[in-house]
Amino acid sequence: MTTATLITCLFVFVLASFVGFEVINKVPPTLHTPLMSGANAISGIAVLGAILVSGAKDWNLTVILGFIAVILATINVVGGFLVTDRMLLMFKKKEAKA
Repeated sequence: MTTATLITCLFVFVLASFVGFEVINKVPPTLHTPLMSGANAISGIAVLGAILVSGAKDWNLTVILGFIAVILATINVVGGFLVTDRMLLMFKKKEAKA
């Protein structure tokens, strides 16, 4: 990888991080649950992509990074669904006790 390519990738990463941070901060609290569900779907796609990357037979840096990506994306998906489920339980009506 050349220096110019590395600088370009770093610039895109920093710009995407900044834009993502600004967008997330502008979201009102009532929209967090639907956005988390969408983020969970995207993380599920990341799990599939990481599985494809880590599927090679010989161990090299790409396979190791893919394996780490599978673990982290799976934790993200499971944690996101747990938080979403807990938030949705807050909106359910409580049953009246007789």
